[in-house]
Amino acid sequence: MRLLRNLVQRFTQIFQRREVDEGFLDELEEALILADVGMATTGKLMKAIREGVKQGELKTADEVKGRLKAMIAELLSGNAGLKFGENSPTVWLFLGVNGTGKTTTIAKFARWLQKQGKKPLLVAADTFRAAAIDQIKVWGERLRTPVIAHKMGADPAAVTFDGIQAAKARGYDVVLIDTAGRMHTKRNLLEEMNKIYQVAKKALGREPDEVLLILDGTTGQNAIAQAEGFTSVVPVSGIIITKLDGTAKGGAVLAIKERLGIPIKAVGVGETAEDLELFDPQAFASALLGENGKEG
Repeated sequence: MRLLRNLVQRFTQIFQRREVDEGFLDELEEALILADVGMATTGKLMKAIREGVKQGELKTADEVKGRLKAMIAELLSGNAGLKFGENSPTVWLFLGVNGTGKTTTIAKFARWLQKQGKKPLLVAADTFRAAAIDQIKVWGERLRTPVIAHKMGADPAAVTFDGIQAAKARGYDVVLIDTAGRMHTKRNLLEEMNKIYQVAKKALGREPDEVLLILDGTTGQNAIAQAEGFTSVVPVSGIIITKLDGTAKGGAVLAIKERLGIPIKAVGVGETAEDLELFDPQAFASALLGENGKEG
């Protein structure tokens, strides 16, 4: 798992110290805070580490690293993986504010699905920006994947309905629905997101199989506020963290999971269609702490 070099090096340098003293623990705590793990989650982790040191269970930096890695992996555990419908088509609805890399992430999922031998269908339900429709059409051409789109300004719920109906008629396996990048503070726009969800449910005859919220890893704690806004109107089933290779705030993944209890399903670590990794708590913990001196 690819994380920003500076973030990983910060932890690597700390764990190179031989003596586990108060200075070591203070540096570790500071590194967790700077990585945007959050005060509450950092406090929880450090309380357990300090207690282990006090009880004589953690005597070396390697032992501290091992305990911290195990706690981070445990905190991030519980992922059930991406859900596919028992009956085709599977429908995944993608949410997120503008700038999070939502449309690019959808393209990455389309490519990933193709590699699994599945036929994805893209739906351009972000009808408020012509550029958004154009962008997903470009990705569709690159991936040789059809795109269901209406004109700019069309009802996004209607586009969603048409997309699901088209998938049924043409035999596509998975429908990936791009929605408008709504500000999580605009209640009327969030309510429209709920309309899209309800129309997708009606067209499918069941709940959408995944409602995936895209969060930009570089925004750190602000991502939590975004998530709380979206989860207030639709049942978000998973979170995708983007730009994780370009941030010193990768620890926000822990804060998001601890605060919201929503599984992290995947991470974006680059700009190409291949740059998507399904989330692995053990791999993330190892990468974050610079295990073996590697970035992951």
